[in-house]
Amino acid sequence: MKLRKVTAASAAVFALALTATACGGGDGDGGSNDSGSGGDKDKITIGIKFDQPGLGQKTPQGYAGFDVDVATYVAEKLGYSGDQIEWKESKSADRETMLQRGDVDFIAATYSITPERQEKVDFAGPYLLAHQDVLIRADDNKIKSPEDLNNAKLCSVTGSTSAQNVKDKLAPKAQLQPYPTYSACLPGLQNGAVDALTTDDSILAGYAAQSQFKGKFKLGGFKLTNENYGIGVKKGSDLKDKINKALEEMVADKSWDKAVKDNFGPANYKNEPAPKIGDIKS
Repeated sequence: MKLRKVTAASAAVFALALTATACGGGDGDGGSNDSGSGGDKDKITIGIKFDQPGLGQKTPQGYAGFDVDVATYVAEKLGYSGDQIEWKESKSADRETMLQRGDVDFIAATYSITPERQEKVDFAGPYLLAHQDVLIRADDNKIKSPEDLNNAKLCSVTGSTSAQNVKDKLAPKAQLQPYPTYSACLPGLQNGAVDALTTDDSILAGYAAQSQFKGKFKLGGFKLTNENYGIGVKKGSDLKDKINKALEEMVADKSWDKAVKDNFGPANYKNEPAPKIGDIKS
């Protein structure tokens, strides 16, 4: 009887081993990305800016900024921990292509929702309402309205239309001063080589919040345009609804407010309240 029991047990073990092999469980290729568990991935790839302080910036310590905080929160709600996030630089001109090719799962990179972009990609959000504004020196009391930019030296960044829009529509006598980047404008603004820098107020606040510029600049508060920042996803992606749900939770549990304060607080940024999902201001 004892021999029969051992033999039966051995047969059962052998049968289980055969079953596992037939299912592919013993071939060593499965790893932790088990296609049998619903196709979940080991990581999520997110596009951000690498060169925008306060929003999306690559630093020696890692990645920082409001967009990074929003993207990290969303990723966690989608089931990914911080060490499962792969960050990719998403330059403005490359964003639609990166989504269409599948280079990234979603993009949070000061990505304004526009009708033209909505023809190519889908957007969750918006998660921030920004406005085109100007950054001036903290002790400047001359520039109180967009019209005061007439005869002022206005930083014009290569590839940006913000300064040209001000000159064309609001201050035709503004003197555009070309600089390669917004970062390059700041020393010029500080030493008086230029009188103002213009782009989205959130971007300006991010620059002004840097420790080396704390207290040296202020925002004009002009609200020249509405910029509805959304999270871009591939056209037709089911991530859109999931991200919208995560954004609503971020606002509800006050994580959104904390992210604004942490990233823009030093610049005294007068941010708009968190926008409602789908509420796009024209």
